[in-house]
Amino acid sequence: MVRDKPVLYEAREAAKVLKDKVVAISGAAGGLGPTVVRAFHEAGAKLALAGRDDQKLTALLDSLGVPREKQAATPVDLTDEKAARAWADTVITSFGRVDVLVHLVGGYKGGTGITEIATADWDFLHAMLVRTTLNVVRAFAKPLTTNGWGRFLAVTSPRAQTPTGKNALYAAAKAASDALVLALASELAGSGATANLVMVDSIETEAARGESAAARKPYGRSTPSREIAAAMLFLCSDEAATINGVRLPLTGRG
Repeated sequence: MVRDKPVLYEAREAAKVLKDKVVAISGAAGGLGPTVVRAFHEAGAKLALAGRDDQKLTALLDSLGVPREKQAATPVDLTDEKAARAWADTVITSFGRVDVLVHLVGGYKGGTGITEIATADWDFLHAMLVRTTLNVVRAFAKPLTTNGWGRFLAVTSPRAQTPTGKNALYAAAKAASDALVLALASELAGSGATANLVMVDSIETEAARGESAAARKPYGRSTPSREIAAAMLFLCSDEAATINGVRLPLTGRG
């Protein structure tokens, strides 16, 4: 499935489906996180946020004015399988269910040729991109199907399919992470739940808007975080109910 332009989807439309849905967001205090959290909040969702720093998570929720009964912030290391499962249990205990999982944990290492790459860089990327994805897939796959409706969303990169020597490790880790999400999509088929990826070259976060072009990642089109959030809202809509197991490109490449 190919879409040559970013999907713009307004919060008032998403609210038809997402009002009071329970949305769990990992890496919520990272670069993309605040924009995604705001989008789901404006759509009326209940928010269960996870990250390494609970103070940042709480500050984010408070800054958006999320009512206490519609929020939960959990410090968690998602490279730990038991911690990931404990987070899923906490979300269900707090809200009674989970409807959407948005996985935003990421990281980048690269810039050296394939013969010079460091094992430590692979260990980092495997932990952040592969292990965290595997752990949240295992922790949330079953809960997302409980009510006959669920969404699993993550962000990917074209590098997963077009590796070069200088981004070999990142591409390999992203490809493995993608495979886990697409395999989940296969398992979810027919359950009322879906799993999809939003594909971007690089992300223009709210914090980075004032930076010069040279200060940003030196490849591809930089996709504004609001467009990524809008695409995620769309993938949660009734109109996207049959979209499952795709990489939705927001790269401007056609």
